[in-house]
Amino acid sequence: MNMNTERMNDNDGPDPDSADYCNDADVQHSVMNNPRNNGKRPFCQNPFKVATACLTAFCLLLLMVLVVTKYHSKSSSVQDLPSSPAEPQMIETCTNVTNLTAELQTLKKEKSDLEEERSQLKIKITALEASAATKCTPVTATGSCPVDWHYFEGSCYYISEDSERWPESQAYCKLQGGHLAIVTTADEQTFIWNLLPRGHWNAFWIGLTDEETEDEWRWVDGTKLVGGFWEDGEPNNHINEDCGNMVKTTVLDRVAAKSWYDAPCHMSRRFICEKKADVSS
Repeated sequence: MNMNTERMNDNDGPDPDSADYCNDADVQHSVMNNPRNNGKRPFCQNPFKVATACLTAFCLLLLMVLVVTKYHSKSSSVQDLPSSPAEPQMIETCTNVTNLTAELQTLKKEKSDLEEERSQLKIKITALEASAATKCTPVTATGSCPVDWHYFEGSCYYISEDSERWPESQAYCKLQGGHLAIVTTADEQTFIWNLLPRGHWNAFWIGLTDEETEDEWRWVDGTKLVGGFWEDGEPNNHINEDCGNMVKTTVLDRVAAKSWYDAPCHMSRRFICEKKADVSS
């Protein structure tokens, strides 16, 4: 009877795992003095077990933090990788476009520099031609020319600065004792051509017209034209063009032997006068 009562008391006692069990002084005393416990303390009163449990929990928490951090790091690395195999080609294409744009700008600048250099060379050529023409018109022992007139084989030639219609140009030359230039030889044509400045379309009246009879070109002294130094396709009487003029442009391919054009006589042009040189004793 006592044994059963003792078992019932053991079974009916407080739960060893509960907080009341650890806080009950009578229970602690009985547990400590109970021969069956062999001096063992309950879990809540064992500091080593508590510390072990806490460390275990802390390690698990730390491990979870490391796993989450590593996962996010991998995700970021994946996002940093090229999104597709075509992206390197796009980068290379953009680089090529940039390089080509820079090269195009360089070529444009070189083109501009070359055009400027070409313009300066044209100016120098014009100056050299004018200088050469001046040297070719000396005062000779057999004849001389007024100021601004140029001597060649017994005649003096004047290149006007003003522009006039063909009839007014001829009238001015008569007042100077001459007439619009009559050009009969290649040497004379070349000499006059070298006196003329280059320009976009520098045209100068000469003493040639077919105003009386179409396609019958005559000089101002009434003599009929033989040959001539017409440009290809000239004269063409395009718009009632009855007067002859000599043209010298900036196009270096144009030559003296092909420089005559017909033009309307009412147009304003610079002109070339010719008269006999003064004969000295």
